[in-house]
Amino acid sequence: MKTAPTARKRGTPAKKDEAQVSQVLKSVYQRTVDEDIPAEMLDLLSKLD
Repeated sequence: MKTAPTARKRGTPAKKDEAQVSQVLKSVYQRTVDEDIPAEMLDLLSKLD
C-alpha cells in the first residue's frame, strides 16, 4: 500500500530564495536593456518621421 506524500509547507519563499530570484530577474532585464536595436527596427522607426 502506498503512503500519501507528505504535504509541503505553503507560504512565502525563504529570503535567500527571494534574493536569488530577484538577482536573476535583474540580470535578465539588464541583458535585454543592453541589447542592440536591430537595423530593421531602426529603419521602420525612421520611416515614421
